[in-house]
Amino acid sequence: MGNEEPAVMQKIVSLCKRRGFLFQSSEIYGGMNGCWDYGPLGVELKRNVKEAWWSEMVTHHDDISVLPGAASAYEMTGLDCSILMHPQVWKCSGHYDLFHDMMIDCKESKRRYRHDQVRGRWALLDDKRVFVTAICEPEEESEALMARAQKCFGLRAKERDRIGWDGEVVSLETVEDFDQVFGPDAKETGTLTEPREFNLMFKTNMGALFDEKSVAFLRPETAQGIFVNFKNVVDSSRVRIPFGIAQVGKSFRNEITPRNFTFRVREFEQMEVEFFCHPDSSQEWYRYWRDRRMQWYKDLGLSDSRLILREHSESELSHYSTGTADIEYAFPFLPEGEYGELEGIAHRGDFDLRSHMEGKLNPATDPLEVEVDERGKPVHRGSGKDLSYRDPVTNDKFLPHVIEPSAGADRATLAFLCEAYTEDMAPDEKGEMQGRVVLKFHPRLAPIKAAVLPLVKKDGMPEAAQEIYRDMKREFPVFYDNKGAVGRRYRRMDEAGTPFCLTVDGQTLEDGTVTLRDRDSMEQTRLPVDEAKQAIREAIRC
Repeated sequence: MGNEEPAVMQKIVSLCKRRGFLFQSSEIYGGMNGCWDYGPLGVELKRNVKEAWWSEMVTHHDDISVLPGAASAYEMTGLDCSILMHPQVWKCSGHYDLFHDMMIDCKESKRRYRHDQVRGRWALLDDKRVFVTAICEPEEESEALMARAQKCFGLRAKERDRIGWDGEVVSLETVEDFDQVFGPDAKETGTLTEPREFNLMFKTNMGALFDEKSVAFLRPETAQGIFVNFKNVVDSSRVRIPFGIAQVGKSFRNEITPRNFTFRVREFEQMEVEFFCHPDSSQEWYRYWRDRRMQWYKDLGLSDSRLILREHSESELSHYSTGTADIEYAFPFLPEGEYGELEGIAHRGDFDLRSHMEGKLNPATDPLEVEVDERGKPVHRGSGKDLSYRDPVTNDKFLPHVIEPSAGADRATLAFLCEAYTEDMAPDEKGEMQGRVVLKFHPRLAPIKAAVLPLVKKDGMPEAAQEIYRDMKREFPVFYDNKGAVGRRYRRMDEAGTPFCLTVDGQTLEDGTVTLRDRDSMEQTRLPVDEAKQAIREAIRC
């Protein structure tokens, strides 16, 4: 998409509201920043994404059940854990102490910013040198920074050419002296505070009394519910390592500056697996899940040219991880050549189970500050429960290693929307070529699988079409439409991403055939109704 990408993103956002994919939360009251509501088509699309993921990871995982090079089948099961958990869970997981972003405040405007998201450039005027900043979309940076520099130096618009620039646009993180910084909403330099930690967890209270004992948190991730239920799953399900536990659910992070549509939000849905395996085979399983998860996105339509699998450098790795790879997508709102994270696949070692046993942040080097009781004996912050695993066949006892494929349902849905958005040419009712907007979803993801359209609203065609519609609706989502010319109805279905249209005409009443129209190729084929239904079934199953 090149330089047109921001404009394309604006069109996608507009389409999402117009056709009922996504709405701003609480829009009639001015909206809630970082919160979005899925509309009639959006809720179906997102549900299809989650169901495709659950089918791949849990229901039909036996399609590929053996790790290449190892005689090891595996089992998968699921959980649906509570959003509210014991506060000690977040202490032992490290979220209470370590889950933060660096933020800065403006003493003048009283606004707060995430340190790494404030960008700027060194502006020069005569003997003055100021780091001018702005918070905006990438395509607006050049003009925004020029306007801020003009304001900083007190110049009129016709005097802009007096401003010089030193270097490219960079993050505020590269600047050491904040006295030279002109804040994004400030009227003078030197108004920004030094960066400080900001915990991203939402705090709440449970019960009638609001005190320290009533404090709880909305979960910032779904993974910890799986770890604290590890023994429950092993004991109740009789699963044997290697096995995985999957969960789809809401998580909450108090993002300082949510942005880029549904990419960075405060309430989001995760699709996570914690895969428990023997330490000796954990690296093989890490590579297996990394490659398999990449293939899933490709199979459902994301382009090779817009996807990358990026291994984290050693400096990026979490302190507990021996390997992490991100699946990233070139979203249209990002500058050309940049990618945004869709999913992370992390080798977490035995960090989580050990932390919930012993209360250590890093079992090797960084134990939590040890509390002692009145007798001077250490008090563990962990549960004290034995979360090790004993193999029922070999009788070996060990603490499993964990591989975690963690995907965002909202980000995946957004990526499939961006990939599907297409503008091309198609003939109208008069045969003249006109531009059309079409969402080319994989049929498995499409919110509506087929539309049933009577050619005209007379001669028994609506009744025949309604009968076909009612019959098909028992199997998959179908839409009935008899309003307007059939060509315009095709366009509406294209814009909703519907892969097939079945047109009922006079011949249908004679021989039971319909015209099956393909969304992408616009080819029309005459088929008996049953064969048309079978063609749709096969497309959805792929």
